[in-house]
Amino acid sequence: MFITLEGVDGSGKSTQARKLEEFLTAKGLEVVLTREPGGTDIAEQIREILLNPDNDKMHYATELMLYAAARRQHLEELILPALKRGAWVICDRFSDSTIAYQGYGREIPLEKVEEINRIATEGIKPEVTFIFSLPANVGLERIKAKRGIGSLDRLEAEQGDFYKRVARGFEHIATQGEHRIITIDASVSEEEVFNAMLVRLKDRGMI
Repeated sequence: MFITLEGVDGSGKSTQARKLEEFLTAKGLEVVLTREPGGTDIAEQIREILLNPDNDKMHYATELMLYAAARRQHLEELILPALKRGAWVICDRFSDSTIAYQGYGREIPLEKVEEINRIATEGIKPEVTFIFSLPANVGLERIKAKRGIGSLDRLEAEQGDFYKRVARGFEHIATQGEHRIITIDASVSEEEVFNAMLVRLKDRGMI
């Protein structure tokens, strides 16, 4: 089973991914928890380049292709082998983030972003994608309160208009009617968010 968690920065994805991993592991399942960009040595090195605030001259097309390169390596080295042996894979971000951040946020034409995604994934999609719905400004305030303004990475340091476009991107993805998409209200408590996830997985007969 391949499950991804998506949403604006500060929406609680990473926390909920860990909680879901713990829940499924307690049921005796093999669970691989990973993230994008990253998850493997090569992809983590690409992550460092992408998120380094010193790389403020990075072209948007360069950014898009680096995300795709990290994703391809991640799939080949970690995600696909885990799925083939029957493990559950929980991934903090996947290709929907590229559509939201590079397509809507950077305003790269969506057809180009989708084509790069297809090349990187060869059409592989998760069975379930949770999109955590939260206003962009709330997510950024959460991050600043937790880590401080001086510790923001290259994307987190973007201005509010960028994140408003990203949030609209996730809203658009959530309304496309794909069965895999489950929208979760991320403005409530961590426990309420997690319980909402479990209810939706149970409704689908997955747990």
